[in-house]
Amino acid sequence: MQQYSDTFLDNASAALADKDKAEVRDAMALFTPLVRNAAMDQFQHFEELRQHVKQVRQHSLDNLGHYLESYEQQAVRNGNQVHFATTGDELNSIVLDICQQHSARRIAKGKSMITEETGLNAFLERANLDVMETDLGEYIIQEAGETPSHIVGPALHKSAAEIRQLFLDRHDLGERELETTEDLVSEARQVLREHFLNAQVGIIGANALIAENGYSMLVTNEGNGDLCANLPPVLIICTSVDRILPRAEDATAMLRLLVRSATGQAQTCYTSFYSGPRREQDIDGPMETHIVLLDNRRSDILASDYREMLQCIRCGACLNHCPIFASVGGHAYGWVYPGPMGSVLTPLLTSLEQSQALPNACTSCGRCAEVCPADIPLPDLLRDLRHAEVEEKIAAPRWRQGLKIHAWLARQPRLYQLLTGMGIALLYLLGRKRGSFSKLPLASGWTSQRDFPSPQGRTFMQQYKAEHKHRE
Repeated sequence: MQQYSDTFLDNASAALADKDKAEVRDAMALFTPLVRNAAMDQFQHFEELRQHVKQVRQHSLDNLGHYLESYEQQAVRNGNQVHFATTGDELNSIVLDICQQHSARRIAKGKSMITEETGLNAFLERANLDVMETDLGEYIIQEAGETPSHIVGPALHKSAAEIRQLFLDRHDLGERELETTEDLVSEARQVLREHFLNAQVGIIGANALIAENGYSMLVTNEGNGDLCANLPPVLIICTSVDRILPRAEDATAMLRLLVRSATGQAQTCYTSFYSGPRREQDIDGPMETHIVLLDNRRSDILASDYREMLQCIRCGACLNHCPIFASVGGHAYGWVYPGPMGSVLTPLLTSLEQSQALPNACTSCGRCAEVCPADIPLPDLLRDLRHAEVEEKIAAPRWRQGLKIHAWLARQPRLYQLLTGMGIALLYLLGRKRGSFSKLPLASGWTSQRDFPSPQGRTFMQQYKAEHKHRE
């Protein structure tokens, strides 16, 4: 696995300086919360269903070993071959071995965050396999040589003009204009169709694994998952062990929250349940199906104080409502999982030392926790990671010393009020004519992107005491 998240501050600075991309992010920051909120307003049962799904997910994780064993037994009974991978490298090797057993060269691949996590595409390409992403967003960023910027909409950071130019540069299809969105989709479909028909192996992910019957559930809006699963003779499903659920009705309950939280739809265009390879009476489907279940530190997370993070259903709602994500975009986070959920997951799946900036990429506004359909206390988990950063002495010495001074000062209320009152009064005198500061000592991180407002002259406590005394 590659980790880039220690460059978050540099990535964020570069993103803020790109005005064109900032306009796209601003538009998405307005649009995506609106569609989610509208869907929840019409649904009217968000909190009740959220608590139900939370209890189911907690129960599943509390009994993970039991349900994984049950799932494996049922999946094998259905004709599947089940593999367990401890690390990302092990998953990649299992998938490559399956492909080589069938002398496969062309791979049709559906969107999968797990294979992004393990770097499967690059691994297979190094073995001279032709891997093509078939989700439109994933296909676009693959052609652009980029990584996803969002866990639901991988190419949300791309404008229509960029995609048009990308297709004109990458596709050898002669003269054409590609003036409309329909033209772009049609051209992508034309290119992908040929790959679907000639792929020897299909690779997809799974939104849920159902222990009672050994089925896997996949949710898409494009139907490419079904084509990857049914056209090639060999199917490989790659997902993680924490996707397990006891019953099919638990998966459909989760689905009602997942779709509304992710895209604002009441239902996705395609919700598919895969049982196993083609049976004698079936007219289509793969001849052979493999399911690869990845751990990759999830057992460690389950045994830690951060186990609630495994309840995440990958809807992306926390990203869409996060002011930090909206400002800098997904690529700033430097790895597979961006936004609040990524700021917790990345340190747990890689290491806190490599990704120490991410838990601090938070305004503590709490919007992520409000909209999370799994009711994960993301601000609390981020705060715990920041605490661990200080306790393990990962943070810079001056930062730790500053926190110690602030903590000591906060326990001296009179001295705290005196010093803050003096600071506020000084800033008021210096900035009252302009109303703000474009440069300020010790605050260059703020003033490099925005002006610092001039305070009103008195602290809140000073104003409160004066008002209280006046009333007396």
